[in-house]
Amino acid sequence: MANRIEDIAAKAAETTTALNPLMGGINREELLGAVAMMLRQTTTNPKATAKFAGRMTKENIEILLGKSDRAPDPKDRRFKDPAWAHNPFYKRGLQTYLAMQDNLDEWVGDLAMGEIEHARAQFVLGMITDALAPTNSFIGNPAARKRAIESGGLSLVKGLKNAYTDLTKNGGMPSQVDSRPFEVGKNLATTPGQVIWRNEIIELIQYAPMTDKVHRIPYLIIPPQINKFYANDLTPMTSIVQFLLAHNQQPFVISWRNPTKEHAHWGLTEYVDALIQATDVMRHITGSAKVNVSGACSGGITTATLASLLASAGDKRINSISMFVCVLDPQKDDSDLGQIVSERSLEIARRYSRRKGILEGESLARMFAWMRPNDLVWNYVVNNYLLGQDPPPYDVLFWNNDTTNLPAQLHSDYLDMGLTQPFSNPGKIEIAGHIADLTAVTADTFIVAGVTDHITPWKACYRTTKLLGSDNIEFTLSNSGHLQSLLNPPMNPKAQYFKNADLSGTAEEWAEGAEEVKGSWWPRWAEWLGERSGALKAAPKTLGSDAFPPLCASPGTYVHE
Repeated sequence: MANRIEDIAAKAAETTTALNPLMGGINREELLGAVAMMLRQTTTNPKATAKFAGRMTKENIEILLGKSDRAPDPKDRRFKDPAWAHNPFYKRGLQTYLAMQDNLDEWVGDLAMGEIEHARAQFVLGMITDALAPTNSFIGNPAARKRAIESGGLSLVKGLKNAYTDLTKNGGMPSQVDSRPFEVGKNLATTPGQVIWRNEIIELIQYAPMTDKVHRIPYLIIPPQINKFYANDLTPMTSIVQFLLAHNQQPFVISWRNPTKEHAHWGLTEYVDALIQATDVMRHITGSAKVNVSGACSGGITTATLASLLASAGDKRINSISMFVCVLDPQKDDSDLGQIVSERSLEIARRYSRRKGILEGESLARMFAWMRPNDLVWNYVVNNYLLGQDPPPYDVLFWNNDTTNLPAQLHSDYLDMGLTQPFSNPGKIEIAGHIADLTAVTADTFIVAGVTDHITPWKACYRTTKLLGSDNIEFTLSNSGHLQSLLNPPMNPKAQYFKNADLSGTAEEWAEGAEEVKGSWWPRWAEWLGERSGALKAAPKTLGSDAFPPLCASPGTYVHE
């Protein structure tokens, strides 16, 4: 059972809550419309329906006679129990389910609908067939039945208790994490530091040096606004902050305030202005005219906007940029998500957040869960309810469930970026008070993407290499998913990445010529960053300065809101 819990935790950690300009554009109204259209097609397109029924009848006869060779994907851990292969009842039930799944998919493909309607229909149908998997019911799950017998029925009692707790305290969604062992500032986000400046949008944290000498040019971490900053400082083993400190860096991090309805007017302009003020504070404290910056996911979009704005003003304070799992040029073909979102979807989503004043973090988390229901919903239904086990106490999942909101204006700005594509149309689109043009951004740039990242697909991240005006760009492809690509410390035995200095071709051409490197990309990045961080000097004995004295110890106050 311990291996199962570790497995579902790892699966969930591959898909963490994030945001790209298209992400806010999924709405229930249009998905329900796709269902209604499918139902209408059963009467208006009887040939497709009859074809489906004929295929299913034929397959069901073969299954009942034991002549079917259908088998699940070997990677599908739902059907790892030996009963699925050896028990005639379970084997036939599984084969019937797999046949239904495949034939329904073919049925939708035969329906006379437009491209976006097909994509939505397949998306909704996938959710439905995932829900109908035999593993999701007690009678159809051999592991659950064995567990009930072994525990004398206590697993069912515990499952009912877990279900009641989720219905009353978790909005009806199965809990993904046992949060009891974790406390921010106690055993998460524990690296010593101080908040040395704050305004109404951000707290700026400076970390205490771990070495006698530090590089002159400080480093600023700009996290996504939809997540709290401490993914960069979860535990000492996975802390990017501590890794930077060990390599003589002077890291600062932005801790965004969790907005409420009264902050609905905060948009990209306000967020970028706050970053400019933060870099002014950093330059004053460290005495460096330059700063190195990094942004991940939607924080990378904000970082790119900051770099574009400063470049348009002739401000050369940004010395280098590290861009992590970030898409600046989203296209519909990048993922299933892009194929089901339309301009109308985006406008409906905009009106929704404007009416509420915020896009709630919990709503976005639910959206993510139902986009990958086997990993983020049904795994937990089985674990928590059918097997009667607690969800895993996993730090990444605790962070992922510690959601934040987006103010309505920032959400609207991101939706606009999805529509207008400012970074792929240099010199044409206004954002954050300037005409966006990344070709004017010439700072050296290090880009990281994840092979199995479904949120910011790596080929979409690769397109950033074509947008910037820099002559020195390094693209690294990590071997994991969205957040796990970043939390990839050197002691990770499974770590590997791919590199190729030739960025002249397409993503596919880059991959063909890429070299596989065993181990984490962190050491290579530390080397790259060190070369762009100036000479070493004596580490500061105190944090902040006379003008910007420490306000409180890290992780600060905004992280607790």
